Amino acid sequence: MKKVFLSLVLIASLFKARADEGMWLPMLLGQQVYNDMVKKGLKLTKEQLYSINKSSIKDAILIFGGGCTGEIVSNQGLIFTNHHCGYDAIASASSVQNNYLRDGFYAYNKDQEIKSGLTVQFLDKIVDVTKEVEDGVKGLSWDARTKKLPEVFKAITDKVADKENGLSGRVYSMFKGNQYIMYVYKTYRDIRLVGAPPESVGKFGGDTDNWEWPRHTGDFSIFRVYADKDGKPSDYSKENVPLKPKHFLPVSIKGIKDGDYAMIYGYPGGTNRYETSYGIKLKNEIENPSLVALRDIRLKYMHEQMIKDPAVKLKLASNYAGIANYWKFFDGETKQLVKFKTYEQKQQYESAFAKWAAGKSEYANILSDYEKNYAAWTPYSKARQYTNEGILGSPLAAYAASLAAVENALTKPGTSSADIKKAVDAADARRKNFLASEDQPSDEKIAAAVAMMFYTDVDKSQHPIGFYEKIKGTYGDLKDEATYKKWAKDLFANTMILNDTKWAAFVANPDATVLQADPAFDFGTSFVKNYNTKYAPLYAAFVNKNNELGRAYLKGIMEMNPAAAAKMYPDANFSMRVSYGNVKSYVPRDAVKYDFVTTSKGILEKYVPGDYEYDLPAKQIELLKKRDFGQYIDKTRNDLVIGFITTNDITGGNSGSPVIDANGNLIGLAFDGNYEALSHKIAFDKDLNRTINVDVRYVLWCIDKLGGAKNIIDELKLVK
Repeated sequence: MKKVFLSLVLIASLFKARADEGMWLPMLLGQQVYNDMVKKGLKLTKEQLYSINKSSIKDAILIFGGGCTGEIVSNQGLIFTNHHCGYDAIASASSVQNNYLRDGFYAYNKDQEIKSGLTVQFLDKIVDVTKEVEDGVKGLSWDARTKKLPEVFKAITDKVADKENGLSGRVYSMFKGNQYIMYVYKTYRDIRLVGAPPESVGKFGGDTDNWEWPRHTGDFSIFRVYADKDGKPSDYSKENVPLKPKHFLPVSIKGIKDGDYAMIYGYPGGTNRYETSYGIKLKNEIENPSLVALRDIRLKYMHEQMIKDPAVKLKLASNYAGIANYWKFFDGETKQLVKFKTYEQKQQYESAFAKWAAGKSEYANILSDYEKNYAAWTPYSKARQYTNEGILGSPLAAYAASLAAVENALTKPGTSSADIKKAVDAADARRKNFLASEDQPSDEKIAAAVAMMFYTDVDKSQHPIGFYEKIKGTYGDLKDEATYKKWAKDLFANTMILNDTKWAAFVANPDATVLQADPAFDFGTSFVKNYNTKYAPLYAAFVNKNNELGRAYLKGIMEMNPAAAAKMYPDANFSMRVSYGNVKSYVPRDAVKYDFVTTSKGILEKYVPGDYEYDLPAKQIELLKKRDFGQYIDKTRNDLVIGFITTNDITGGNSGSPVIDANGNLIGLAFDGNYEALSHKIAFDKDLNRTINVDVRYVLWCIDKLGGAKNIIDELKLVK
């Protein structure tokens, strides 16, 4: 009996939120969670946090673009988000002559605001649709259920769809399919760039400081949402007017103290806190090391070209930033998972679960089935990573592989000339976009490197048939780096994709033989077809079985310990969540303590004139040295606070999220996590986890003092 009790305690310690852990559904906080928020310092009512009928904080929070969070900060639809969230829009608005990415940009009146092509989505309401979903798939096998679910979801979301008013629904699976929640969104399509600091401010510290504390990055950008005169979503039009929001966040310049309450709303993209030891092992041994090694190569060759030419830097900036961000993340994630023995902890939890599940037919075989499923897929995992992150990491290979759709149209019997033309025209349009972002010198080196890495690192039986034999026959030893360099040089010199004359001839007279003979097409499609034919079905079966097991496993966990289940939260899945905690310093290792804020003193200490990562505008250095901080000074520090850290639980997708004080005021923008806790997608560390935020006072100082855009400051509701 004692052993069973200890097992339950062990399980409970894993599967309930601890300390400040938790990404909670705002509609379903529960009284216990709300009481904890109040104990931490919250001064707001539940209805002020989330309400369908009245204005609440949730009405100020939005999905920004495709994968970030933003917040409304004025009654004229002004949006604050991160610089890296607005990065692509800023880069797209830039040119070599008007380089807003490099120099920064502020609109001093609304006429100067720049069309962006972005969309934002506001949450209208949340509805639990579990019963409707389960009724729609009742009695079906798992495979049949999986195929039926999209149809069931569509039937549910069709009921709320309202194109005229921009309304649409999205059903989210919670707790691995044990609950289903529909979020109803209103999408606005006219979003304009209002302001951004120079890149040297918005990315200060670059990749070196990424995921690190102390941090001095001014990671913010400013946009505005427009609607038609009736407040409805509309395509871009000069007749549109700034949106009058249901709610906006006042901005506090009162300052923060260690221990202050901090709350973060946003759209965390994905966690897997209920992962098994089998998943951890695969991640640590194959998936993460492969991804890191392959991205390292891509970043190396892109960076070589970017530092040579401002035009190349502008062209590659957005892509480079995206690759670099998670290159460092997955490297750190593996190190932290190993350091904190997460694999061994998961094994302990699973052992406890197995003892509880013994004799229960619904749960007894879950863990052994997990083991078999991972054993069946693991031998092919590296081939998948090396195809997606390696071969398709070459932009040329990725574009060339997309031409398989043209090949299919040309070779499939009965395809009409109209369908062939449609496929070719689509490829032609994609080529224009590809060429606009293509840097041949770096791509050629990437292609050579990843082709060699695939040959060297992936089991020979999993290589595309005949591909490497052709290279060997023409260029020599497959273990020699020079072989792949010669092959890549010829590849880029001879492909019609990079030759306007040859491409125009192909478009005018599409021919499958010509396409199949193209070296870039052969490169990209050899690997993609190899994967799609042999390994994609295995991966789909692996994922499908894992999903089935995951649903049953989590259901068992909740049955085993109902008390703990009452305070469990679903994994992040880019649905709105709220997390709560405190401003708090921390001790990352022996004899080291990190303060909870950084200041302008640290900026001046890091500043290196002309450096790729640590340069700053001369005007900023002058203002900081003169200590011209204005109303944004922190009186306790007698300095300008740049960033601060909190114990909040966040992940990717929370970029741009508002950090909100106990009274509902904006105090900062979340933009990063700390390196010591990069295992947070899998396991939250109650002692070391910190969210890194840019202090809103630094944001306002950059807008006002550095950018001279007092018009933006005047639009805000400042709390002093």
